[in-house]
Amino acid sequence: MIKDQFVTFTIPAQKRIALIAHDHKKAALLAWCIKHKEILEKHVLCGTGTTARLIADKTGLLVKGYNSGPLGGDQQIGAKIAEMRIDMVVFFADPLEAQPHDPDVKALLRIAQVYDIPIANTKATADFMITSSYMEQSYDHQVINFQRNVSERIEEMEK
Repeated sequence: MIKDQFVTFTIPAQKRIALIAHDHKKAALLAWCIKHKEILEKHVLCGTGTTARLIADKTGLLVKGYNSGPLGGDQQIGAKIAEMRIDMVVFFADPLEAQPHDPDVKALLRIAQVYDIPIANTKATADFMITSSYMEQSYDHQVINFQRNVSERIEEMEK
């Protein structure tokens, strides 16, 4: 293994969680948030437009809202992941409905993978994540050393 190929980052005990749902899955995500309200209220929450507003209004949880998904909200969440300001994502996606902003959704999923961020796309996965012992403690994970990666690419181009 190449030295310094990875950098260790720590997801803190208090997680910064993004909550996202396609239109036909908003009710399911809301029900999930109600069920897990006692856990969620210990963490910092954000979400895309309508989803964030719905959860905040119906649960009393504090949820910072970004734009709706089709208006760039998925990209805003992705940017926060790249800035290391979101630690996990719960995204109830609708696999049976075409989404006009599907490229944005794919980009969000990709950036979560790049930064090794836990992401749940189903209720079952979200249930496993939210009840994990890691929800109450910090978690170290390794991410590609992007600075080294860029330096190596520049060196290769200069040859």
